[in-house]
Amino acid sequence: MIVLQVYLVGVNCATFACYGYDKAMARTGGRRVRESVLHLLAAAGGTPGALVAQQLFRHKTRDWAFRRVFWTIAVVQVAVLIGIIWMRNH
Repeated sequence: MIVLQVYLVGVNCATFACYGYDKAMARTGGRRVRESVLHLLAAAGGTPGALVAQQLFRHKTRDWAFRRVFWTIAVVQVAVLIGIIWMRNH
């Protein structure tokens, strides 16, 4: 269980950092982080870090195509988590 917790903290920190870096590059015209990488990090468990970064940096909040994929990932993760909890209790 400790390994899972360490993994989740790490992937969320990495996700948060990537969003911050991408926002900085968007402002300065530097090399951006691919949207597919941001989605992959969220799908790997970094959804909470992505949500915090989106709000804090005001990043990717108007890109509806990006947000549609992001929220699909989040809903699937919640559904899987609910399924795991339900299966453990039955």
